[in-house]
Amino acid sequence: MGKGPRRGPGASAPGAGGGGGEGRVPFGALDIPVAEKTPRVRALFERVAPRYDLMNDLMSGGLHRLWKAACVDWLRPRPELRIADVAGGTADMALRMVRHMGGARAVAGAGGGVAVIDINPAMIAVGAARVAARGMAGAVSFACADAEALPLADGGLDAYVIAFGLRNVTRPDRALAEARRVLAPGGRFLCLEFSQPRWPLVGPAYRRYSEAVLPWLGGAVAGDAEAYRYLADSIRRFPGQEALAAMIAEAGLGEVRVRNLSGGIAAMHSAWRI
Repeated sequence: MGKGPRRGPGASAPGAGGGGGEGRVPFGALDIPVAEKTPRVRALFERVAPRYDLMNDLMSGGLHRLWKAACVDWLRPRPELRIADVAGGTADMALRMVRHMGGARAVAGAGGGVAVIDINPAMIAVGAARVAARGMAGAVSFACADAEALPLADGGLDAYVIAFGLRNVTRPDRALAEARRVLAPGGRFLCLEFSQPRWPLVGPAYRRYSEAVLPWLGGAVAGDAEAYRYLADSIRRFPGQEALAAMIAEAGLGEVRVRNLSGGIAAMHSAWRI
């Protein structure tokens, strides 16, 4: 991955992505000062990192594996591609992409690779151990950085992927502007995120599950009910399919397309750096 001088995105409204007023942004059910969100998110994921992927399996009944597989299938990564997996600390998506690319040897031989970028050192530690254990270190690298200020050169990427991470960024509009900055012309943007259910009976049942079962699971398995109460609230407050598509277009990415998964419980947003 080429690294180079970083040029941060331009100023934007602090409350983008469902914010709650001047100088405030959503954090679960709360609206908090902009400066507080990143430290709070970092602390939250520090607590849940050791059981993060186990909780994903339990919370989604394993569906997150199908959703991630669909995301990789839509991306169709090739071994020569330079890809950023943003907010991908545990490297679950990165490993899936490398396997699709033919494995570490194929990726290294073609000059491609996946750079996992995450704000949380504890999540990166989990991912780095997993990558090493699978012999994939030659194809996956790690950097601890904020999605709003990526340590990557302008136009250096062929693809930018963010899976279940955009909700946790303090200012999603700035993260989207960064995605456009680091993508080469013709580069692909792909976001996988929880969204708004479209099937009539799914919405109410999913809300009840999110509000009652997720915090209980978080307390029972991860020892942190509050973290998973935050998760449920962050999903509820995050922009739905059309609103997120509009944000992506406003960031200057083109040909925005949306694919719903499991009736809209999750959704993939694809776009291109034109």
